[in-house]
Amino acid sequence: MLRFRSLGSGSSGNATVVEAGDGLQVRRLLVDCGFGIRQLATRLGAAGLGIDQIDAIFITHEHADHVGCAHTVAMRHRIPVFMSRGTHVAIGAPDFDGLLQMAHDMVPIDLGTVCAVPFTVPHDAREPLQLRCTDGASHLGLLTDLGHASPHVLQQLQGCHALLLEANHDPDMLAASGYPAFLKRRIAGAHGHLANHDAAGILAAVRHTGLNRVVAAHLSAQNNQPRLAQQALAHSMGWPADAVDIASATAGTDWINVV
Repeated sequence: MLRFRSLGSGSSGNATVVEAGDGLQVRRLLVDCGFGIRQLATRLGAAGLGIDQIDAIFITHEHADHVGCAHTVAMRHRIPVFMSRGTHVAIGAPDFDGLLQMAHDMVPIDLGTVCAVPFTVPHDAREPLQLRCTDGASHLGLLTDLGHASPHVLQQLQGCHALLLEANHDPDMLAASGYPAFLKRRIAGAHGHLANHDAAGILAAVRHTGLNRVVAAHLSAQNNQPRLAQQALAHSMGWPADAVDIASATAGTDWINVV
């Protein structure tokens, strides 16, 4: 069974646990590690886990709200870390004492009960990657931190049964915000973050009868509201608004089964 749980999603930090078991063993992948080590331990504890139960860490890109304490956690608990070469260079190329494994576009990462396939995305980072995860039967797409959906991105999300999908901002709220003009341009740009309607467009492009769970993630605390994200994404799916889950910055989500 494949399941996942956001530990928190927003500019203050991001981390998601992806878990799969086959009756004999359970493997867990931590996607991003964007909190301090004490905060990470607290959030994992709320999920019923300890850091020592994480089998591998995948870092999507070098921004602080995604890298966080990854190096400290990996070194302290001897956990393998996957990231692109560009991400490793962008964080200063630290020594992981043999724990670092380079991730590449479309090269699967096989952890036994769960396989993760990285894919490139357009974002203002050195070599950002997002993930599609599967236990062989069910498929989960994890997609945050991108300015638009390239054809490559859309291809990797086809056939997913669940999506954790960025819905970062409402364009009107962003335009009216007190952010400086350069930051507004960055967020709204082709390598920035997805607006609610952009996320809705992605759903419209990948929607199929087997897609039954959608989680809106990486919502801006200043430039979005959960109800706006839910309404936009649910409209694309033909669902009531409350059928779309929200990954909050403070609590993430409960465990969600991918079926």
